[in-house]
Amino acid sequence: MAERGAVGRKLRWWHRQPSWPLLSQPRGLAVLIGVVVGGAALLGVGAAALTPIRGAELATFGALVVCAGLCVEAMRRLGKPSGLTRDLLGAWWLPTVLMLPPLYSLMIPIPVYLLLQFRIRRAVVHRRVFNAASVGAAGFAASTLFHGAVADDWSQAVALPLAATEGAMSSVQGALLALACCAVFTVLNNLAVAVAMYLSGTGAPWRKMLCDREALIVDGVELCAGITAAIVTGLSPLLLAVVLPPVLLLQRSLLFQQLQTAARTDPKTGLLNASTWEAEAGTEIARSRRAGESVAVLIVDIDHFKAVNDTYGHLFGDHVLFGVATTLTGQLRSSDVVGRFGGEEFVVLLPGADTAEACRIAERLRLRVGRMGLKADGTEVAITVSLGLAVLREHSDDLVGLLAAADLALYRAKGAGRDRVCLPVLARPEIPAQLGAHGVTHSEAVPSAPGGAAPESDDPD
Repeated sequence: MAERGAVGRKLRWWHRQPSWPLLSQPRGLAVLIGVVVGGAALLGVGAAALTPIRGAELATFGALVVCAGLCVEAMRRLGKPSGLTRDLLGAWWLPTVLMLPPLYSLMIPIPVYLLLQFRIRRAVVHRRVFNAASVGAAGFAASTLFHGAVADDWSQAVALPLAATEGAMSSVQGALLALACCAVFTVLNNLAVAVAMYLSGTGAPWRKMLCDREALIVDGVELCAGITAAIVTGLSPLLLAVVLPPVLLLQRSLLFQQLQTAARTDPKTGLLNASTWEAEAGTEIARSRRAGESVAVLIVDIDHFKAVNDTYGHLFGDHVLFGVATTLTGQLRSSDVVGRFGGEEFVVLLPGADTAEACRIAERLRLRVGRMGLKADGTEVAITVSLGLAVLREHSDDLVGLLAAADLALYRAKGAGRDRVCLPVLARPEIPAQLGAHGVTHSEAVPSAPGGAAPESDDPD
């Protein structure tokens, strides 16, 4: 009996322990993190056994770590926006890849990401570890490729001395080889991050990764800065003091632009925040009124979002918000203005859309969100949305009136059973019949509240 009681106490103690955040991630993501981190660790052990320790290489490595640390400190002073941000730390990864044995490419992310964790922002540990491991593994692969090609003997790639690589970039062939290896590093590192984003269910980043012009420009600048730093390192590590100020200035400009963007966007979804959306929507409505064009406004509300948070936790709730935001933007035109209005509500402005077209778009959004297939603890969670829409001149002549009319329509969509699209009044254009039983519902005309504001909702969500 005493033994059974001890076992019971151990079981109760085990169940009270909080699970590791990594174990709560999707299985594919956890496997990817384990493979990348484990692979980087094994590569580090093998490279350490084969790489001789040389004073000149240690001095060069130390100089590059100091430069990267100063860049991290500059981020801290300026401030770093939350979420996925870009920096120019690659300007110090790439000289390590080209000038030092591959072992050092695995080592340099460790002190730099420790500084990021303790000097910039405390992030989830497994994300920091994965990022450091992906940088190290990509750097090791590119460095081994470069050193193996320079040595003409792949067995010497891991232990090739610094002096052997200094002259390799003086020729056109060596410079092209260095450029190709740096490109390999960038592609591998970005690919690891993109796969992790895809497996985490926060969206498919492939199109953005391949077509985002700003990201490609940043990668190009980082590549140029890294190769310049590598050339200077080959002359003398002391000359890195000449490269550091321009890199700091470029990084400051990059982060300042991201901070400006962060001030306009919602951190959880990446959409425009409420104030920015209202400003842009107001400008577009004023233009449409002058041009005599139609404009529609949609308000999208996630059904039973409070219950989702209470059942699966707020982290999963944030995951739902991001998934809905990604689905909405993926189904809309570049000219449409999408924002998060607060809580579980999103707003969409559809320039040029009349009532019939707005209904079709709203119904498509409703169906797409319902097919997202988000999972919590291996169980698929059904997410639906209710939508209210209003059209310029059909329901109001200004933004405040359109929002009030759309909010009234949303209130009725929720009252009619949710997972549907509603209009505040019967629209004049004929609505397509194929929208179905859960599609567009026409509400009776309801006068606006005094001052054009929508009446307060008594909905529990």
